[in-house]
Amino acid sequence: VIRCSSIHPDMMTAFFRCTNCGRTEEVNIDRGRIDEPTSCANCKLKHSMEIIHNRCCFSDKQIIKIQETPDEIPQGETPHTVTIHTFGDLVDVSKPGDRVEITGIHRAKAKRVSSRQRAQNSLFDTFIDVLHIKKASKNRFGSEDSKVSKDSEYYTSFEESDTIQAISKERERELKELSQDPDLYEKLKNSFAPSIFEMDDVKKGLLCQLFGGTNKKFSKSKKGFRGEINALLCGDPGVSKSQLLQFVHKLTPRGIYTSGKGSSAVGLTAYVTKDPGTGEMVLESGALVLSDRGICCIDEFDKMNDSTRSILHEVMEQQTVSIAKAGIVCTLNARTSILASANPIGSRYDLTKSVVANINLMPTILSRFDLIYLILDKPNENHDRRLAKHLVSMYSRDPKRSISEPIPLDLLTDYISYARVNVHPKISDEAAETLINNYVEMRKVGQDSGRRNVVTATTRQLESLIRLSEALAKMTLSDTVTRDNVLEATRLINVATQTAATDPETGIIDMDLITTGHSAGDRKRIGELAEAIKDLLEAKQKRASITYDQLLKDINEQSSIPVKKRDLPTVLQMLSDEGALTFNKKKETVRPI
Repeated sequence: VIRCSSIHPDMMTAFFRCTNCGRTEEVNIDRGRIDEPTSCANCKLKHSMEIIHNRCCFSDKQIIKIQETPDEIPQGETPHTVTIHTFGDLVDVSKPGDRVEITGIHRAKAKRVSSRQRAQNSLFDTFIDVLHIKKASKNRFGSEDSKVSKDSEYYTSFEESDTIQAISKERERELKELSQDPDLYEKLKNSFAPSIFEMDDVKKGLLCQLFGGTNKKFSKSKKGFRGEINALLCGDPGVSKSQLLQFVHKLTPRGIYTSGKGSSAVGLTAYVTKDPGTGEMVLESGALVLSDRGICCIDEFDKMNDSTRSILHEVMEQQTVSIAKAGIVCTLNARTSILASANPIGSRYDLTKSVVANINLMPTILSRFDLIYLILDKPNENHDRRLAKHLVSMYSRDPKRSISEPIPLDLLTDYISYARVNVHPKISDEAAETLINNYVEMRKVGQDSGRRNVVTATTRQLESLIRLSEALAKMTLSDTVTRDNVLEATRLINVATQTAATDPETGIIDMDLITTGHSAGDRKRIGELAEAIKDLLEAKQKRASITYDQLLKDINEQSSIPVKKRDLPTVLQMLSDEGALTFNKKKETVRPI
């Protein structure tokens, strides 16, 4: 479903009254037409009947536009769109972003030459009159249930639409038995993308994203904390990042898969178009709004324009999209998790640089990801041999014998659906104490390194810890978050984000690398270098310009630590902003003011 119109009243029975004698008559609609009585049956006066709108019977009507799903499109063709008309109870059943199966009657309606003339064209408009809407898919987990309380965000009034959610008692018993399995965590990990070799911690992190945390709302204000987990996969080409994205996309009921270069800011949020039927300005939902309560997968995240990427700031923290266009001012829900993959700037990851220097991403957006995975392609004979065996076995194996999955895909999707909708874990006192201690320990790492201003964890990491702990509790269908859940969540964050935040020069974990783009050591070194350049230029009596190479030579003669040419542009720009000097990038010269 890509667009839903507003609800229009559709006349079912017309009420006529004679202007002469006052006799009334009701006429039912017949194949879209209402035949007006030509004369009054009582006084026989012709053309005396007038319609009384307030006494007519109307039913709700909604026009919906649906488009083929990407996996159904024949090769080399563009997706077809079909207009469907829904009536009565079927109105507002499907929302933009839903995957639906429609049962209905295919009709054709002749186009009029103009609205004032009764003459019709030989061209016909086709549409489908809907009899039934089905919103289920066996290989995707569901996001709606009619059995939950009306206050829940997962509530739907239309039971028949979602066969996934009508989980039988027998299936529910099977799911609860599965949750008691002591090796459940490992089994879930092995069932998630079984064709992808190893990458255990990445799979565990993505499983946490699929289960999600608990959305917390407080009684005083409607605004709560988000429970969605955002993840970024960053690394060398050919490490199956896109394959993981595709697998997650296939599991989610409401989710859009998009590429960084092929997305615009408008396409991600919402755009204003003219309704062809009424000529009014209407709002059409973009990818993030269509992924509401699902996962939006963005490939080639580093190739996105900065203006497009800035849209994600609000979505990733506030879970809304604010629009003010063409007289339409509104805030749309975008309660979506974001899973993105990015390649480093030079196609290969440079271990001597930080994550911010390797990926073309702003620190403000990097800090909003709960998990940042670095997937590096390091040569290792044993690992390479095992990977090659795994890949060759997939091609040489009998096609009828698929890769063994500990948990079948349909059971896995049912399990995730049940956990997301019915399980809302709360943090126990013991888990709360462990959370606080682990956060304080993460903060302490910076102080132990002997530098006061090194930040090793921020409150965003603490919130990420809480969300991951809740997701791990959901995996076992537990109502309370235990100490073990918190310890595993801490391990996942240390494995993922902390490797991304390690300063390559000192080896110390420094969250400033992700939040500001420069480590504490970098800032100190840049400050000292700026002072040295100032002193050097003041010492020179002549105000003539000096080349970069000469400047570097003079500084290195005085300094105990070697200064590299790549450090100069940042420092010179800073001194230029202060008004201490001017520099020419093309000629590579510096001139004191």
